[in-house]
Amino acid sequence: MNLGYKIVNDPIYGLIEIPKGIISDLIEHPYFQRLRRITQLGLTHYVYPGATHNRFHHSIGAMHLTMEAVQTLKGKGVSITDEEAEAVTIAILLHDLGHGPFSHSLEHALIEVHHEAISILLMEHLNTIFEGQLDLAIQIFKNQHPKKFLYQLVSGQLDMDRMDYLTRDSFFTGVQEGNIGYDRLLKMLNVHEDKLVIEEKGIYSVENFLIARRLMYWQVYLHKNVICSGEMLIQIVRRARDLCQQGVELPISKPLYFFLSQTLTAKDLKKNADEIIAYFYSLDDIDILAAIKAFAGHSDFVLSFLSKNLLERKLLKVDLRDKPIEAAFLDEIRAKIKTNYPNLTEEELSYLVIEGKEANRAYKMGKEEILILLKDKTAKPISKWQEHSMQRKEIVKYFICYPRFVV
Repeated sequence: MNLGYKIVNDPIYGLIEIPKGIISDLIEHPYFQRLRRITQLGLTHYVYPGATHNRFHHSIGAMHLTMEAVQTLKGKGVSITDEEAEAVTIAILLHDLGHGPFSHSLEHALIEVHHEAISILLMEHLNTIFEGQLDLAIQIFKNQHPKKFLYQLVSGQLDMDRMDYLTRDSFFTGVQEGNIGYDRLLKMLNVHEDKLVIEEKGIYSVENFLIARRLMYWQVYLHKNVICSGEMLIQIVRRARDLCQQGVELPISKPLYFFLSQTLTAKDLKKNADEIIAYFYSLDDIDILAAIKAFAGHSDFVLSFLSKNLLERKLLKVDLRDKPIEAAFLDEIRAKIKTNYPNLTEEELSYLVIEGKEANRAYKMGKEEILILLKDKTAKPISKWQEHSMQRKEIVKYFICYPRFVV
């Protein structure tokens, strides 16, 4: 019997059906297959060894949840045509095409463009290849479709992207606090006045979702050693770029050289889209890892020091604080490093003393709040429910990373 779908075995959702036709063809396209070589959580596996899943896993999972959500909504009488159902599925499937190596860890480090802008560009290229079959999906992705709730399935405070990555990241890190009960949230979905809503009996599931998101940020995404490994990766790329633009020969791939030898912005993307996309499609985690392995033996002290230590997981020391790092402490750290390495220039020193801040708010107030559908058929923002804290307070942490020999 010739089924109208393929089956993929997912460790979280079990058997996932992939419709044959345009969706199956998009998954087989090289642009999408590249996501197998882009880790979902950067170097988080340095802290949680199981976190080696990739953007391919996540995109397939988000696609599955979207198809489930569409079926739930249609079952409740929401008007969604077959064409719209397919289009919103394509939109979520391709939403992460624009992620570069190590996902968020190196976002803006290689090209000064948000990954969503590159995703759109890649979707438009695919639309040309598939002769306009992605027109409706691109409209939904850009929030230009008249049915706004379809866009909210792709991008919102309770979208299928977040629903999958929280579930998946919790599973692969083993951090059970991230378990959100996605199946109940899906069953509680509805549409009211063209807005995605959660039925009243699902309010505690929403609260659990927001708490889980807050906990995953501070236990996983913003764990101090996850921050540190990510910052070391950024400094390696930054140092390599500076050396490359000074004419120093580096053992790197052609696609990586393309991005390090120049500083590309959104303006360049508009002027030279075809060439940038061609090199971007060829760039993945493998290019960066191969470069770091080679950099470990390079004659440049900063490049080799950071690369060798990152490879061996000899991470910099991290101080995480509730207040900005005092200037006196920074000066003290720099002075101690100079004592060990008196020939270091101020520029070289800047790669070894890394300071910054991270902030997180699990829930944002504003136009796109999560709406609860009451029994009287009116919708109320969940932030108006006094018994729910909403985790809306922003938490800010300041950090400094520096060599351990300083201590």
